[in-house]
Amino acid sequence: MPLWKPHDGPAGASAKAGVWGGAPREDPMHEFTYRFCPACGAPLELRLLRPGEPARPVCAACGFIHYANPKVAVGTIIEADDSVARVRDLDGAGTGQRPVPPCERPVPPRGAPGLILVRRAIEPGYGRWVFPGGFVDRGEPLEAAAIREAREETGLDVRLDALVNVYSYAGAPVVVIVYAAGIVGGRLMVDEESLEAGRFPRAQIPWGELAFDSTRDALRDYLAGLRHPIHSTAPKS
Repeated sequence: MPLWKPHDGPAGASAKAGVWGGAPREDPMHEFTYRFCPACGAPLELRLLRPGEPARPVCAACGFIHYANPKVAVGTIIEADDSVARVRDLDGAGTGQRPVPPCERPVPPRGAPGLILVRRAIEPGYGRWVFPGGFVDRGEPLEAAAIREAREETGLDVRLDALVNVYSYAGAPVVVIVYAAGIVGGRLMVDEESLEAGRFPRAQIPWGELAFDSTRDALRDYLAGLRHPIHSTAPKS
């Protein structure tokens, strides 16, 4: 689930720099992608096809042009009560069945609602916190992808209540769509991509330990009350 533009600093430093930057006249979305033509197998080379546009990979043999379109990702900011316990993958197997030792972080006050965050076990953003999310499969409705990713990453079945906002950043090849969600079933767990998961009351959100710009921006928008109605025929749960 390597999703969103990393913060500056050590947590994002291991991400491929070219994905987020690139040479001045090259499209950053083209770096570290295709090296050979998917049509004929010949090498691709960067060419400037039109003035003012980025250079694009072009096949010297058959003329195929590779246009690197953005990836679409979804995330869910899930509100939870104190019936949701914090869990950690202590055995590295992605089972998420063991509670986190209570001494490591302040225990959320009983009755206080909180937001579900997971701590990443993969780069970019290893060891940092995000809300559940991932890439949308081709042909998959956005809402269905958001519900699926929440279930895969947390074990929770969610209901989408509203659209928070859509996030994109210069030089980042991902568009992130974030929903507000509530829990309708399941049990909090972690998968192989997370170190732990937990409920954070609003006053305890680890702002200095968030993985991505979109994590920070979406949480701020959510806490500020930003909501948009969801206009879709896809099921909400």
